[in-house]
Amino acid sequence: MTASPPRSADCSRCLALCCVGPSFAASADFAVDKPARTPCRHLRPDDGCGIHDRLRSRGFPGCAVFDCFGAGQQVVQVTFSGARRRVPAMFDALEVLRPLHEVLALLDEAVRTPLAAEAGELRDRVEAMATLPAEALGGVDVGAVRREAGALFDEVVAAAHAGRPGPDLRGADLLGADLRRRDLRSARLRGALLVGADLRRVDLDRAELLGADLRGADVRGARLAGALLLTAPQLEAARGDAHTTVPAHLDRPTHWTALPSAR
Repeated sequence: MTASPPRSADCSRCLALCCVGPSFAASADFAVDKPARTPCRHLRPDDGCGIHDRLRSRGFPGCAVFDCFGAGQQVVQVTFSGARRRVPAMFDALEVLRPLHEVLALLDEAVRTPLAAEAGELRDRVEAMATLPAEALGGVDVGAVRREAGALFDEVVAAAHAGRPGPDLRGADLLGADLRRRDLRSARLRGALLVGADLRRVDLDRAELLGADLRGADVRGARLAGALLLTAPQLEAARGDAHTTVPAHLDRPTHWTALPSAR
């Protein structure tokens, strides 16, 4: 029986694919430019990161929040049968598997809702795609998978709101906005730009956060435990504290402990 694809990264079982494959541009997230499929200047010969313990202070918060959802070790350990060196085809596989693994992580949440049967059926199909051999992965229509999952997540959110929806802010530009006085319970925030937004002590119970950009968002003291379709990278990108509640299936980011409490 084929093992279920992992949902969280284990860098010790990968070959630093995320430190080589993606490109990035010098910005607030990355201190330098890096072309695609070129090793990062901080990648060590043993495939470890030379500045892993100080990524944020060295100007690489984008690396600190990146999560392959276990796709990296799936590529190396399963798709390429435990290979010990990188080959170009691995990056092609990662470009397909990373979004599939993210969908799987979200479907794991959806199967705990009234849409459990539908979510479970889709999860089974996506898991089957994630275990395809390398030569077959190119035939996977990732966009179609995302669209089907997105439609299912719409149903999950509708069921959670049970006829009592909050404000519809899907795709809204809320860059740097002070949202402390907004009632965002049951809000639709799918794809919203919340970079640097002030969400201190805001109650986000049943608010949909699928794809919301939370980079630098101040969520100190916010209630995120009941938020819908929130992922670990989104939490890592935000600024929380000991009073921020998080969903039971997600870990509290360790860097939050160094931040002061909300006032």
